[in-house]
Amino acid sequence: MTAELSVINLRQADIFQEKNLVLHQVDLEINKGEFAYLIGKTGSGKSSLLKTLYGELKLELGNGSVAGFDLGKLSRRAVPKLRRRLGIIFQDFQLLTDRNAKENLLFVLKATGWKNKMEMAKRVGEVLHIVGLETKDYKMPHQLSGGEQQRLVIARALLNKPEVILADEPTGNLDPEISDDITRLLQFIAKEEGTAVLMATHEHRLLTQFPARIIKIENNKVHDAA
Repeated sequence: MTAELSVINLRQADIFQEKNLVLHQVDLEINKGEFAYLIGKTGSGKSSLLKTLYGELKLELGNGSVAGFDLGKLSRRAVPKLRRRLGIIFQDFQLLTDRNAKENLLFVLKATGWKNKMEMAKRVGEVLHIVGLETKDYKMPHQLSGGEQQRLVIARALLNKPEVILADEPTGNLDPEISDDITRLLQFIAKEEGTAVLMATHEHRLLTQFPARIIKIENNKVHDAA
């Protein structure tokens, strides 16, 4: 793997929750356009790793960079700039319930500094097309199914053309058929948009159904599963 392609790079990284060592000497590299699963038992450190990558937890020991940002030197003021280079997807959708799908996306564009209304409308249309919701832009979140709401969340994550999508159990609240659709969509985005995707999941069924690189956390260590 070359430095030019690497969008996530951790070297000998120790990850703490407060003063508790959660992960020890993590070496991890993920390339542009790569899709990888992140697996491990509940409480193993999956969320702590993701929080370190999006700047919620400070990297105290070791070296790390995400989308060109040095995690060891990341100031609180720089965290929003890092997150504009990332797409973050959670299990709970965190959509604005008083705005329709299109307005949810426009809100994010305005909040991240977009000004030109034509460019904003164009980008909203592009991401809705990618996730297959172009005919649902007028619907309120409660009028969308769980799978459609998660597709809208993925569209929101894509707005600023992120280098990396970090997905923390994005199928956790969805039934198996919808989980398949969401996994298929994230793999499509990695391949077609060139966006690296790291997807934490406990659904081991997906690993065989949609094969990809598997990164496993066990015994405070991170390694590629054989």
